Amino acid sequence: MTIRLLLPLTISLLLSGLASAAPVQLVTGDDYAPFTDRELPQGGMLTELVQQALLQAGHQPKLSWLPWKRGYQATLRGQFDATFPYLKTAEREADYLFSAPLYEITQRLFSRVDDALEPDKLKQLAGKRICVPLGWQPAPRVSELLAAGKLHVHQPQDLTTCARLIDMGRDDFFIADSLLGERAIHLSGVSRQRFHVSRQAVGSHTLHFLVPRKRADAQQLLDAFDGGLRRLRDSGEYQRILDAHREHALRAE
Repeated sequence: MTIRLLLPLTISLLLSGLASAAPVQLVTGDDYAPFTDRELPQGGMLTELVQQALLQAGHQPKLSWLPWKRGYQATLRGQFDATFPYLKTAEREADYLFSAPLYEITQRLFSRVDDALEPDKLKQLAGKRICVPLGWQPAPRVSELLAAGKLHVHQPQDLTTCARLIDMGRDDFFIADSLLGERAIHLSGVSRQRFHVSRQAVGSHTLHFLVPRKRADAQQLLDAFDGGLRRLRDSGEYQRILDAHREHALRAE
């Protein structure tokens, strides 16, 4: 009888605690399809993934959208609890704790099929014209060639424009994550058969969820998030989210 009386009270207290817990304030940015953009389904692949991981960890996410630099700095000032997705750098690690990887970016070199290029044959690239969208950072190996004056660079607005310029012969290649490159070709309207994708990867990087180090419970929040992310992986939900967004990215108009 005592147990029966205590159970409703215990459940009530638990629900009350969950209801009163402050949501986790998140911020991310637009124009990073298929990973984050408010016009994409569920705000993009990694937006859905981050929110689902927090829900798995028992946290209620509340998402805001800001220009990338503003959101990053606002999180550092404590206006948000966390931000995403970011590559790991020494500068960022000084201010933020990084989650387990959300997604691995595998960069490949995209060129015309009649002038197929591979990143391990650097002599092939000498004198070529690389297309790098505004705001993108060239891969380290390419940066060295640019600094040495062995490559020419062209910087249009986006990767889709790069695909069109390469097809027209005005540029020679671009480097991007496999999925981003395939999506850019699809959106450009150019036949996929006109492009060569390098067999060898140029490099790989991982994207992460970031929590400011100076937040009082930073490690606790990060551990909870990583636990939620593990549960998504173990259940197969992680792969389902990735596959759904990949499919959308490759058929988007």
